[in-house]
Amino acid sequence: MNTTPHWIDSASMPRFKKLAHDDHVDVVVVGGGITGLTAAYLLTAAGKSVALLERARCATVDTGHTTAHLTMVTDTPLSELVRTFGREHAQAAWDAGLAAIGQIDKIVREESIECEFAWVPGYLHAVRDRSRPSKQIDFQDEAQLACDLGFDAAFDANVPLMGGPGVRFEDQARFHPRMYLAGLARAVEAGGGGIYEHSEACEFQDDPLSVKANDCTITCEDVVIATHNPVVGLSNLVSATLFQTKLALYTSYVIAGRVARGVVPDALFSDTGDPYDYLRLTRHGDYNLVIFGGEDHKTGQVDDTTACYAALEQRLKSLLPDIEVTHRWSGQVIETPDGLPYLGRSTDHQYAATGFAGNGMTFGTLGAMIAVDGILGRTNPWLDLFDIGRKKVLGGVWDYITENKDYPYYLIRDRFAGAEGRSLRAVKRGEGKILDLSGKRAAVYRDEDGTATVRSAICTHLGCEVGWNSAERTWDCPCHGSRFKPTGEVLAGPAESPLSEMPKDG
Repeated sequence: MNTTPHWIDSASMPRFKKLAHDDHVDVVVVGGGITGLTAAYLLTAAGKSVALLERARCATVDTGHTTAHLTMVTDTPLSELVRTFGREHAQAAWDAGLAAIGQIDKIVREESIECEFAWVPGYLHAVRDRSRPSKQIDFQDEAQLACDLGFDAAFDANVPLMGGPGVRFEDQARFHPRMYLAGLARAVEAGGGGIYEHSEACEFQDDPLSVKANDCTITCEDVVIATHNPVVGLSNLVSATLFQTKLALYTSYVIAGRVARGVVPDALFSDTGDPYDYLRLTRHGDYNLVIFGGEDHKTGQVDDTTACYAALEQRLKSLLPDIEVTHRWSGQVIETPDGLPYLGRSTDHQYAATGFAGNGMTFGTLGAMIAVDGILGRTNPWLDLFDIGRKKVLGGVWDYITENKDYPYYLIRDRFAGAEGRSLRAVKRGEGKILDLSGKRAAVYRDEDGTATVRSAICTHLGCEVGWNSAERTWDCPCHGSRFKPTGEVLAGPAESPLSEMPKDG
């Protein structure tokens, strides 16, 4: 059975030479998947010298075997995260996922990377086959909880394609991971970073801090371990062994096949099965490729893995009888006891990222962001939440919003926050609301006579989103303090132009 992933079949990666000389850099990155290449990119963009060491070929192992769902929706339901961590910290976990998707989007745009990136909705839905084990979730309650925490979610009684109840989440995304990482790698090289393939990091020393590969030594100031299942690196062997006991490795299976265009909505789907099934598509010229995964089990604990593919294919063909199966592959995911990954400093001058579960692309990106913030001496709002010890979070002394309100993510969070409606009918007389009108964010005010004024919700100063001030009846910008009249005219700067006009659709 050929188990080459679609991503490897459909896109090439640049090739990089072996490490063949001693060197000194600011940071050594170990691992050439999404975490390592993202960290290398962000560090070179910040002016740091970087050497990335990859044991084999970049974007081939774990990242090469993903299904590339870009989602904030964790494998652990939001309601369960609230029970474990509290409402504020559950919001933080999903905020972090959205920030990672936003980071990918920013890199794609700034580096002009052609990688099939698109913002799409995501659905969490009931299992179609009621004989499968399933988690019991009240979809209406789950949707309301997500909205209460500021995410754009809505209950759907009849989820497209799947049927049955579920929750629709806006602002999810999908992309071609190998094309994306090829663009990242080229940008790292263009920024002066070194990428070395077939260069396994086999020895770490801390005096001076150095990493050895191919009998060559690179000295550095910091190390980023980006190997999915983390190597020991500079950590104490005993502590590293104990850390491994917190990780559970699972194998997940994937089937891909061709369908006619228009048959499957361009969205992300995950059901509540245990283990769960997940589906997305990637567009081609005259057809779409559906990517369908599931049948997870602990790695090494199932003898007949062919049966896993067969069961998955049977469910896919019951959903899409005319599908032409073209690919089968498997990947590995790593679970943690509380459902959140471990990201951040693992010992002095060393950062690691693991335990992504089904959110490898988002949490891998986030792990790079946290490591880079640490190396650059910047605060990061999610450092304590994903810390290996979790002491500040579980001990209740970590104030997520207050301690991190100045992080750049909060300049754009409102763009991801849940809209207050999708129709002008949602706005009563004398009030203002942020609405989603045909996919665009609108600041809508209805006066006492019932006339609605529709303006763009984007502040004309530096592009943050305004919010309705019910006491003053003004639109206020949380970023730099601009204020606008209900009908959009500037009331106070630094903005100089009124909120842009929009058509009254909806």
